[in-house]
Amino acid sequence: MKVVIDTNVFVSSFFEGNPKRIIDLWKKGKISLCLSKDILDEHVDVLQRVGLGDEREIEELLSLFAKGINIIFTRKTPKLKVVKDDPDDDKFIKCAVALKAEVIITGDKALKKIGEYRGIKILTPQQFLKAYKIR
Repeated sequence: MKVVIDTNVFVSSFFEGNPKRIIDLWKKGKISLCLSKDILDEHVDVLQRVGLGDEREIEELLSLFAKGINIIFTRKTPKLKVVKDDPDDDKFIKCAVALKAEVIITGDKALKKIGEYRGIKILTPQQFLKAYKIR
């Protein structure tokens, strides 16, 4: 299953709970992470800037990004303006459309407010885990 994971889910994964379960699903190859340059840049920047968790965890994520483990990457995304409340979040929808992802997983209010776009569900980590029951 192809998913786009918002940066807030990566940051929250350092606090255990559902975001960590989702990142673990990605690390185990149960879901494929869809990325664009803009999303990757934001993930790396925020993880390094915030410095959550221990350095080993951050290095592991950065290493997985670099190796492309369970990652699908797009260099081209469509020109879309969907998230009126926070246009910077359009990058997640653009990536999902470009790579035909099934779900965007987020805790972001502006994205959650949209709910679904072109058949792509926009779910919280809890909603995703409940709906898809991937183990």
